[in-house]
Amino acid sequence: MSQLSHINQKGEAAMVDVTDKAVTKRQAMAEGYISMSSKTLQMILAGEHAKGDVFSVSRIAGIQAAKQCANIIPLCHPLMLSKIQVDFEPQPGQNRVRIVSLCKLAGQTGVEMEALTAVSVAALTLFDMCKAVDPAMCIDGIRVLEKQGGKSGHWQYDGEG
Repeated sequence: MSQLSHINQKGEAAMVDVTDKAVTKRQAMAEGYISMSSKTLQMILAGEHAKGDVFSVSRIAGIQAAKQCANIIPLCHPLMLSKIQVDFEPQPGQNRVRIVSLCKLAGQTGVEMEALTAVSVAALTLFDMCKAVDPAMCIDGIRVLEKQGGKSGHWQYDGEG
């Protein structure tokens, strides 16, 4: 198993030095889910929610969050993201919405944290906008689905774990 990259030789938290890393195309995809009552999901899908288009607001929140990742997570590098995409996949059969994010850049470090942050904040925003009608919603299953680029190359979630 690899060593933790954000711990220095003294056991202290430290930002990884990426100075000598090559600039490569990198991207990451993440997913998460928010479960809710069937009534809440139908209200969203029918466009009848009192707060308006909750998917549009949540998408913008996820995009904004990915751009602010280094301000939220202490040892993340500030990145010049070239693409951030947040999509919603309603799953009425399971009374939930799947949220998928994609982040890309040409840089010296990966974008997994940005993709995870986009999904997390999009889910939190959906929760915030719908909590008055459904306070029992549940956010779960947030994970990286795939990463590409950098020294470690391509990795994809295989359904294990």
